[in-house]
Amino acid sequence: MLNVLNEWNEVLLEAIRQTKPGPPIVARSIAIVYTSVYDAWAAYDPVAKPTQPGIPQRPSAENTSPNKETAIHYAAFRALADQFSAARSLFVDRMVSLGLDPTNNSMALNTPIGIGNKAASIVLTFRQTDGANEAGNYADTSGYVSVNPPLNPLFPSTVDDIPHPDRWQKLVYLTSEGRPASPDFIAPHWGNVIPFALTSGSQFRPGQPEPLTSQGFLDQAKHIIEVQANLTPIQQVIAEYWADGPRSELPPGHWMIFTAFVANRDHLDLDASVKLFFAVSNAIFDASIATWEAKRFYDYCRPITAIRHLFRGKTIRAWGGAGRGTIDIQGENWRTFQVNTFPTPPFAEYTSGHSAFSMAAAEVLRRFTGSDTFGYFYLQTRPLSADPSVDVIGLAMRWSSFTQAALEAGESRLYGGIHFYEGNTSGLQLGRQVGEQAFQKAQHYWTGTI
Repeated sequence: MLNVLNEWNEVLLEAIRQTKPGPPIVARSIAIVYTSVYDAWAAYDPVAKPTQPGIPQRPSAENTSPNKETAIHYAAFRALADQFSAARSLFVDRMVSLGLDPTNNSMALNTPIGIGNKAASIVLTFRQTDGANEAGNYADTSGYVSVNPPLNPLFPSTVDDIPHPDRWQKLVYLTSEGRPASPDFIAPHWGNVIPFALTSGSQFRPGQPEPLTSQGFLDQAKHIIEVQANLTPIQQVIAEYWADGPRSELPPGHWMIFTAFVANRDHLDLDASVKLFFAVSNAIFDASIATWEAKRFYDYCRPITAIRHLFRGKTIRAWGGAGRGTIDIQGENWRTFQVNTFPTPPFAEYTSGHSAFSMAAAEVLRRFTGSDTFGYFYLQTRPLSADPSVDVIGLAMRWSSFTQAALEAGESRLYGGIHFYEGNTSGLQLGRQVGEQAFQKAQHYWTGTI
């Protein structure tokens, strides 16, 4: 039987799939939900401290499971309805199924309903001025301007298409609905968002990626070409499983699925589940801030830009598209192992968000459970979206440890042609640092030692 948090988590993930926000926005929204839940729960714990002032600790006689659950329900509902307003009916239906009144907006602090509503309200108010520009639909506030013109991956690239081959370049393509798209860099201002545990978005900024004129710049491009030209069916499955594109719960949500799995696996009670979801979600949130700070600071090119520039006019071995396998192509035609409707995410390469999100979450899960043991299993039951001709039905993946899963998530972006080797390894290191710091701060909150 699912516990209270896991049930809300399923509704949250469905809201992400329906509303399709970008990865950093998803990370923030998830953290808002579980911070609201934590602050509501903390009112009924004898030692835990809330993250925001304004929620009093209730008398010990009120520290009952029913009070905690009611407060959590209302905190989750209010936070979700605010962050995913387009999916409000999901949350209303959930409340009604619980026999709770979703229109009860009481802020009375001597009731669990009031505690839940107030906790979410305080967290939401704090986050309204955190630098994310939620009121402006998360539009950029940093003044970022791309130095490259848009690139259409379906056509050969010319020298004029890539004037700055080491800098980020947006792409032009048709969406799955057949609409032209050329999305701008998602949230280049995100490094300035107020974090949970980081001292600043740049606290763990990694060193500079390979410069344009270096041998390393050429070598990393050659490496991606070689990796993609020799992909095995299981590596192609790995690339798609971890891709978490626009119709999914995205990387932050993916690791909340794993968090719910661990809560069930270990039979965590409500108190422990609140702590775990609180710590993991805020580690992922801080990973989004640190990663996007580096992405904006370095404005580094994706492999598709670098490879098409470096190997224009040269014959290379590469994936030829669905049903064609590995063939000889001209470098200016190189493409990612992705669906044509989402060839590369719209933000800079360095560092990898998948790597940082994954290792930050893995670090918290490892520290919280006291073990790196995972035991999650995935069976491929459908054809690949990028290439349905490949025989992959029945292939299975199993991760014995959280670390193994995080490493594979990062490696998958090389298989997909989305990241370079260094973008992955630097992202993994960044995620580990962020996860450690976020866990320590979360622990200080629930032990009342902050």
